[in-house]
Amino acid sequence: MKPWNDWKFLALLCLSLGLAPFVPEPHVLGKLRWVAGGAIGMQPLDWWDLFMHGLPWLLMLRVLILKVAAPAKLK
Repeated sequence: MKPWNDWKFLALLCLSLGLAPFVPEPHVLGKLRWVAGGAIGMQPLDWWDLFMHGLPWLLMLRVLILKVAAPAKLK
């Protein structure tokens, strides 16, 4: 099984890389707030940082959607 299809591995990535650094708030949440506020002043490195911290969450969302959609296909 590929690591990007293993929900346990992705959960570990989400809780580590996806949230790091943890103080004063999870990094990805700060970036998402920045984007929601209009992304004023965001540099290309900030976008790359958002992508890298958000990737584990996107992969986890993908796996969850596939797990839910697969049984529906069989019916």
